[in-house]
Amino acid sequence: MGGSRGTEAGGTDTGAAPHTDIRARGWVAQLPSAWQPYALLMRLDRPIGVWLLLLPGLWAFALAAPDWRTGLWLTLLFALGATIMRGAGCVVNDLWDRELDKKVSRTASRPLASGAVSVKKAVAFLGVLLLLGLAILLTLNPLSIVLGVVSLVPVALYPAAKRVTDWPQAVLGLTFSWAAPLGYAAATGRLDAVGSFLYAAAFLWILAYDTIYAHQDREDDILVGIRSTARHFGERTRPFLAICYGGAVVLLALAGWLGGMGPWFWPVLLLPAAMLAWQVARLDIHNPALCLRLFQSNRDVGLLIALAFLAGRL
Repeated sequence: MGGSRGTEAGGTDTGAAPHTDIRARGWVAQLPSAWQPYALLMRLDRPIGVWLLLLPGLWAFALAAPDWRTGLWLTLLFALGATIMRGAGCVVNDLWDRELDKKVSRTASRPLASGAVSVKKAVAFLGVLLLLGLAILLTLNPLSIVLGVVSLVPVALYPAAKRVTDWPQAVLGLTFSWAAPLGYAAATGRLDAVGSFLYAAAFLWILAYDTIYAHQDREDDILVGIRSTARHFGERTRPFLAICYGGAVVLLALAGWLGGMGPWFWPVLLLPAAMLAWQVARLDIHNPALCLRLFQSNRDVGLLIALAFLAGRL
């Protein structure tokens, strides 16, 4: 998600006020008032970001988990971990961007930008989240622990990347795709070509869908000096998406082939491939609400990819 907003934001509603970034709604609105700013800081009102962080891990479990009990246990652990670490990423992003967020209508009401949460309290909250994430990580095998610690590097670099390069979405791609090698290592105890292909496929997928998301904020990013692939490619975004999504499907096919997937893998993989082609065909970079809907459809794309790997094991 473009510029100062990032995929960790997770999207907004597409109703009358599509550019309102923060609203206490749903179950978050039922929390005690003192808790609500922290829930909003973690974007708990919008689970799409958790889904997108978790899904590459689900691909790994569907492909490589030794049995269904292990796959289910890892899915539960990673779902909790994704919720916590996505929240931690949001805190890091908002600490970096609190001054920029004040200048953009969609983000001005974020807890740090609005002053609902102080910097000191946000840092303390971040420490708690990281400790919880570490506790979950320590339940995994040694290789997974190492990979989990290394994942903090791109998390920390992303907010800086959008100030110095046109490719912050690539840094975000490295971060949000990390569940693929981490999940593969957790399921198998190793990292080989199959896990690497999963990681590369997830990276290209994320690079593309976050470019779509970034078009929501393209004009604001120009005003505040934030860079993005949306700004870089502009009207040339459609062919860029086609290359990224096409590459992702090819890499997923290679992972499935090397992973010994059965015949049902191939027809089921055509379903998410068709959805990605539909996104490319429907794209209108001047329609922020449509860009948001196309971005959000990637949850279903990711679930269908996991289903393809499960089908390949029948």
